[in-house]
Amino acid sequence: MAAGALAGLAAAAAAAVAVEHDRLEAERAHPPTGRFITVDGVRLHYVDSEGPGQPVVMFHGNGAMIADLEISGIVARSARRYRTIVFDRPGYGYSERPRGRNWGPSEQAALFAKALAELDVERPILLGHSWGTLVALAMALEHPMQVSGLVLASGYYFPQARADVVALSVPALPLLGGVLRHTLAPALVRSMAPRAIGRLFAPLPVTEDFRAHFPLELCFRPGQIRASSEEVAVMNAAAAALARRYHEIAVPTAIIAGEADEIVETPFHSIRLAEHIPDATLHLLPEMGHMLHHFEAEKLADVLHDVAARVAHREARASLEAAG
Repeated sequence: MAAGALAGLAAAAAAAVAVEHDRLEAERAHPPTGRFITVDGVRLHYVDSEGPGQPVVMFHGNGAMIADLEISGIVARSARRYRTIVFDRPGYGYSERPRGRNWGPSEQAALFAKALAELDVERPILLGHSWGTLVALAMALEHPMQVSGLVLASGYYFPQARADVVALSVPALPLLGGVLRHTLAPALVRSMAPRAIGRLFAPLPVTEDFRAHFPLELCFRPGQIRASSEEVAVMNAAAAALARRYHEIAVPTAIIAGEADEIVETPFHSIRLAEHIPDATLHLLPEMGHMLHHFEAEKLADVLHDVAARVAHREARASLEAAG
């Protein structure tokens, strides 16, 4: 028994060394491309087009990072008209996710509200994809004076029983999760990645740009696995807490979703959300899946432009009314 235990420890130690080696290699191959800002002791990685016009801030989904939105083309299209800022959310890409703190949508919204204030970004339109929509919604509800409009793509808005939540949450567990993240989990996530990515893009094939340019190896690092697992674990509770207040959202909002989404049930989430937000428009894309921004970046940009026009009209009207 002692020999078996020693062999197990040796195997775990060897796996941990391999995981750390792979992490260093991934970061050497895919260094950060943006800038850094430290807020409340959290170092955040972001890119900023620094263009003129209405500011737009984008939040990626679970398991992703800035590169996902850049590769899709939506960042470049937005930057043609607006100052466009995209963050790696805490724990993803090159943004930190300190331990001992909750990192639900509300906590992330508070962090980004402070970051935007330090960057002198006033009342941006927020564009969120998938889990990032929860952060955008939390900002609109909890920091309403700092948000002028919302574009919500492929979002998860209401609690729903899901078979994958328990399994995908295991790496977030205390102690056991930490051991798994630094030994077995990276290899397991790597083996599952092709099928998972296929489902994200289904019913269409994964784009060649995504295959060629997305820094997938960064997703297998222990820190990013922890972030992804923690967000799966809190997803339903976070959605339930926000859902009670969706009717309070008072900014122009656009909801866009693929009718063939295999990750999020569009009728249960996007169509239902449109009934809760007073000033919301709904855009359903037939035969489109979860990663709609990689196929319909131009359509998503048009939806963003429409929200920007509605924001401008509302603000002009408010100025006239204030002038008497």
